[in-house]
Amino acid sequence: MRGVLGAGMVTMLALAGCSTTDTFEQPAPVPEIESSVEFEQVWSMSVGDGHDEDFLYLAPLNTGEVLYAASADGVLYAVRAENGKVVWRAKLDDRIFAGVGGDAERLYLTTRDADLLALSREDGRELWRAPLPTEVLATPQSNGQLVVAQTTDGRVLSFNANTGEKLWQYDSVVPVLSIRAAAAPLVGGDIVIASFANGKLIALSADAGQPLWQYEVGEPQGRTELERLVDITGQPLVLDSAILVVGYQGKLALVDIRTGQEIWSRKASSLHAPMVGGGDIYLASANGDLLALRGSDRRELWVQDRLAWRQLTQPMVVDDYLVTSDFEGYLHILSREDGSLQGQLEFDDEGIRVPAQRLSDGNLLVYGNSGDMAVLKIRPVD
Repeated sequence: MRGVLGAGMVTMLALAGCSTTDTFEQPAPVPEIESSVEFEQVWSMSVGDGHDEDFLYLAPLNTGEVLYAASADGVLYAVRAENGKVVWRAKLDDRIFAGVGGDAERLYLTTRDADLLALSREDGRELWRAPLPTEVLATPQSNGQLVVAQTTDGRVLSFNANTGEKLWQYDSVVPVLSIRAAAAPLVGGDIVIASFANGKLIALSADAGQPLWQYEVGEPQGRTELERLVDITGQPLVLDSAILVVGYQGKLALVDIRTGQEIWSRKASSLHAPMVGGGDIYLASANGDLLALRGSDRRELWVQDRLAWRQLTQPMVVDDYLVTSDFEGYLHILSREDGSLQGQLEFDDEGIRVPAQRLSDGNLLVYGNSGDMAVLKIRPVD
């Protein structure tokens, strides 16, 4: 049986020379700061029981005008992004493990019993379901023609988005020990890009699942299984004809999306996808440091270490600021210019595991572990 480490446990372990007998790093206390900006609530609501004490990543789906959010106990909402008005609510009979994915007509979720569900975007009714070989923690992804789900044991499965018919399956080799988190696959018109716990990024043909190219983000090193962890748990970021990807105890790399050829790389370790804004790259390192790199030459611009080991989420660019959140449910606002902490808010005392999302009007969608969901805006302190 494969071993699985919770991402929270992994981020508390020192990266250099870590082993099962090493001491755990203590999270830094919430920094005391003098706020120059603050969050203003636009609207808020509760989505069922949220993650309901399961270690999940149930990110809402932002389609522009409408947001779709699910809870582990099977509550599903469609709400207006502008004001939080409920369009419809559905209660499923299943426990939910991953989602919400979607395309123009359907929503996709996976269940604790390892089923892939396709639901109507109009009212949440079930359209079809398909069995999966084991649990899925990554959000299913669709291009409208096919939907792709990736299991925790390294299998990638493609289904007809209209009927649920299984089209193909790709099996990879995964290590004995891995992190209990997974990157959602990227699904284009003719290519599927999947990230694996063995540190490999693999492109598959969308029509048949045949491997097209492979790139190694991390190479297992060391004597213990913990030292050899090289999982890719953040979905790669698409930048025109390239993808930006980072792995745990691996590297940050820009890779040509058609050929898999490396454009550049540098050593890095993160459990979350990088973020790009204004030509710079922002990364929440596995040890809790937030860092900014100049995109043109990857020169380090600044490092913010006052949030060390607080299990930060992927940073989100909001105008002149970055927003990240942590395991205690705090939201942190940082200056993009120098990384200084500019504001904070205790949002959910059960923590925040899902990164904030920027909406079309510039506001932020935040979803906490307890099911608290809100749209917030940043404003200067009066």
